[in-house]
Amino acid sequence: GLKALLDAEGAQTRLLPSARDDEASLMTAFELAAGADLIITIGGASVGDHDLIAPVTERLGMARAFYKVAMRPGKPLMAGKLGDTVMIGLPGNPVSSMVCGHIFLIPAIRAMQGLPACARMRLRAPLACDIGPNGSREHYMRARLEDGTICPPPRQDSALLSVLSQANALLVRPMGDGAHAAGDVVEYIPI
Repeated sequence: GLKALLDAEGAQTRLLPSARDDEASLMTAFELAAGADLIITIGGASVGDHDLIAPVTERLGMARAFYKVAMRPGKPLMAGKLGDTVMIGLPGNPVSSMVCGHIFLIPAIRAMQGLPACARMRLRAPLACDIGPNGSREHYMRARLEDGTICPPPRQDSALLSVLSQANALLVRPMGDGAHAAGDVVEYIPI
């Protein structure tokens, strides 16, 4: 999914073999990625016993720009530079990775192509349904835009690939956003 997303943006992607959850395998994967303009890892960016991306990249000299973001899905995200190469570590959850791809990777690819560095364009549409309040992280809800209105499915669990597969937009909920009624205008990102 990420390869297709990035290819559609004009990137020349190269998929490497999956690395095992050990330092030697990860070091080999980073060696195979030598010469890339951008290295993207999937999984291993959190803080569990098998999440080794941070310590391995630190050993390789990565200058980390940030680690973890206040968003859902996609909190365990990291970025930095390995020498002249940009490195982005995505969460291992497939839905989280795809959402982060839309929010972070597309702008990075566009900037690397010499286009203006900017976040994904946000549009506005009225809600077709009521939605409850949001929590303490910005929420990118998978949603369906139809006939000029938008509505997210009630179940937004990041394990539900089916919800992502039916979505054509990410409804953007700011931190601490209150409940909204059908007809209220909200922001979204087309996907």
